[in-house]
Amino acid sequence: MWWTKRRWYERNRRPLRRWRLARHAARGGFFIREPLEGEALEALDEGRLRIGEGTLLEPGCWLTLAPEARIEIGAGCFLNRNTMLAALESVEIGDNTMFANGCFVGDSSHRFDDPDTPITQQGFTSKGPVRIGSNCWFGVNCVVTTGVTIGDRCVIGANSVVTRDVPPGTVAAGSPAKPMSRS
Repeated sequence: MWWTKRRWYERNRRPLRRWRLARHAARGGFFIREPLEGEALEALDEGRLRIGEGTLLEPGCWLTLAPEARIEIGAGCFLNRNTMLAALESVEIGDNTMFANGCFVGDSSHRFDDPDTPITQQGFTSKGPVRIGSNCWFGVNCVVTTGVTIGDRCVIGANSVVTRDVPPGTVAAGSPAKPMSRS
């Protein structure tokens, strides 16, 4: 008897999850192309994840949030394949911001200061929330690290690692990302 309930759950878990995500998307006016990885559904249910109208999340996007964390994605944004947002505290993205394939935005880093404890058991450290302005574009495989603020109308070149604040209207590239020009 218990095995029939388990089989029903296993058969219907994914369609039920898809239906719940589709319901959130229809109410919020955003679009998700499956699969969406991470704790997005739970965060949407709890109000800790907000996605603006007209935003599109391509397949393979991964949104992961700590139990008290928040992620806010503005209207008209585009998160391409395999973009990952990881929040220990808060990640905010303004309107009309685009991420190319493979970008990572995280407001924390793994600790590694105790050589006697495995890294997987040391927890995380954070320099504060990540804030990304409106109308920004991130090239392929960009990384935005903890405590960084990126102003409006910025372009971050492919394969860049943003470790410091970027003023509005700046084109930045490199590892670490440095301003190339200002508009």
